[in-house]
Amino acid sequence: MENIVDELRWRGLIEQFSDEEKVRELFSTPQTVYCGFDPSASSMHLGNFVMISLLMRLQRAGHRIIALVGGATGMIGDPSGKSKERNLQGKEALRANTASIRAQLERFLDLEDPRKGIILNNYDWLGEMALIDFLRDYGKYFSVNYMLSKEIVRSRLEAGISFTEFSYQILQSVDFLRLYDTEGCRIQVGGNDQWGNLTSGLELIRKARGEEASCAAMTARLITRADGKKFGKSEDGALFLDPKLTSPYKLYQYFINCTDEDAVRYLKVFTFLGKEEIEAIEKEHLASPGMRFAQKRLASEVVSLIHGEEARKDAIALTEALFSGKVEGLSKEQLDEIYLGKEEILVPAGTPVLDALILVGMAPSKTQARTLLSQGSVSLNGRRIEPSEWEGLRLEEKDALPGKRLLFRKGKKNYYLATLGD
Repeated sequence: MENIVDELRWRGLIEQFSDEEKVRELFSTPQTVYCGFDPSASSMHLGNFVMISLLMRLQRAGHRIIALVGGATGMIGDPSGKSKERNLQGKEALRANTASIRAQLERFLDLEDPRKGIILNNYDWLGEMALIDFLRDYGKYFSVNYMLSKEIVRSRLEAGISFTEFSYQILQSVDFLRLYDTEGCRIQVGGNDQWGNLTSGLELIRKARGEEASCAAMTARLITRADGKKFGKSEDGALFLDPKLTSPYKLYQYFINCTDEDAVRYLKVFTFLGKEEIEAIEKEHLASPGMRFAQKRLASEVVSLIHGEEARKDAIALTEALFSGKVEGLSKEQLDEIYLGKEEILVPAGTPVLDALILVGMAPSKTQARTLLSQGSVSLNGRRIEPSEWEGLRLEEKDALPGKRLLFRKGKKNYYLATLGD
């Protein structure tokens, strides 16, 4: 690729430029680029990883990156994409979240040399700023009319927006100005819902430092599924980067089950495979769609990138065991990966298998449970329950897997996990 912008466009990552010609001109030489990350939760999710991977691509292209954790702006809450006021978090919770987000960023970005990349916290300059200084040094550059023109504000006017959230765009603008002055940062990137905040930053730099200040901003396209629904949500909720919240197995399952159209698109967005290799994968996939070649490669690449090679191998082994029904050798840790994020279901020892199917949610009534068992449609821990044996079967410890887990199966993909109680 002649310019990193060309690659980002091919991958379908970029939505808007403040000035595409200027962005291309800036990226023709090494630049310092920054992106902000909101510590409103203890872990980032797959949507955030789009921005992390964008920084990784820019860094690999020879640019210096700054990952900015919003330890101060997180106390206010970004109104972008929100239909109502956020609940403000306490300082201790935000400190913990900020530390957690920073640790996640350190896993993916090259920070060994500060000339290549650094992580900063905007609390270091916003946290102790006096109100009078904020109003005199920064607020004077923003007219109320300009701030009201931003979509993030206009969309909230009817329902109401507090002065606190109304001021958010100024705070984020101060970040860009600060990094422009101290780090020579001339480009800010963010999700497309951040467009109003990014352009406000450009406005502040232009007014405070003069028209000759050459800066730019660009936004990443918000990733959606082929059906138009929001990307990165499973039936159990958001897919987090923290393996304690979303297991590598669950992450693997999300990508292995995506559509053919999404699989090829996501290979461009989430992996670092080159253009020729992705096109070869697409060609092989289209030749035999039933083999799900693109989905398998996508899931494998993403889990390896986010969680490492051992997690990738484990996710594949667990997937193959569940698909084949040969689950007898699964460890307690592997079984816990399936359970992660779901409410634990307890089946008391001695429970008839008929009642257990209702407890785990496989059947809504004894009549339907009885039908499934009579048809031989249920397996327990990899072994089919024969129609002739279920009536006398009561679940005991000898029937359980490690950790007293009970793994029921209906059909090829429908698994129900429970724990045998005392």
